Amino acid sequence: MTNQTANLADAIGPELPYLRRYARALTGSQRTGDHYAAATLEALLGDAGLFDRSQSPKVALFKVFHGIWSSTGAPVETSSIDSNLEQQVQKRLSALTPNSREALLLHTVESLPLDSVANVMDIPRDEAKELVEIARREMADAHSGKVMIIEDEAIISMDLEGIVSEMGHKVTGIAKTHKAAVKLGHSEVPDLILADIQLADNSSGIDAVNELLTDLGQRPVIFITAFPERLLTGERPEPAFLISKPYNEEQVRSAVSQALFFASTETLTV
Repeated sequence: MTNQTANLADAIGPELPYLRRYARALTGSQRTGDHYAAATLEALLGDAGLFDRSQSPKVALFKVFHGIWSSTGAPVETSSIDSNLEQQVQKRLSALTPNSREALLLHTVESLPLDSVANVMDIPRDEAKELVEIARREMADAHSGKVMIIEDEAIISMDLEGIVSEMGHKVTGIAKTHKAAVKLGHSEVPDLILADIQLADNSSGIDAVNELLTDLGQRPVIFITAFPERLLTGERPEPAFLISKPYNEEQVRSAVSQALFFASTETLTV
């Protein structure tokens, strides 16, 4: 390994989990998102000059990703979605303003300031700002659904319930343990699951979600965790949608809106 390659690896290593998160949210799939993250690394290994060292490592890395993403037509994963829902997904995506989802995710879920969003997308700052505002309006018009919350901290679960309800979705209930989550999921089948990983009785939110997906069929899941990098390694089945604790309202809104575009998630292992 040359010194240049080693220095590049040191610069981008800490940012890779977040590139995977962003890529998965854009595509709705761990498989497709990780494919584009890997393609970004391959491009950098082939030409280190693509990495703009005048920018922060995260901005420089995401900018290379966007060059690849844009050149391939910004695809989403629909191979595991039934034909009727696939048509709905594609119809909704085609109705959105181009590049608005990207700008919104960069600004909210990835917490990049507008100047950095503009640099990543290679557009003027004013255009980046407008795209974020457009995305917020378009997402506000999204179809409502039934959302189940698996969270053992009362303050957080109440906050999530309030955010989701204000978005126009129905909260089917809140579960604090694996057993309670499975019971709740069977009593009213959700369209989306918001889940913490570590639950009140030391049971696993991941195990609860896997059992529900086995019983109820595939549906989007958003995991909320204080340790996102543990579920963004790319080494095993991992979530397509993930937000970090502590979160803010915009992150939750963006993740929920993105997740409801898609109807599949991979089951997870730990």
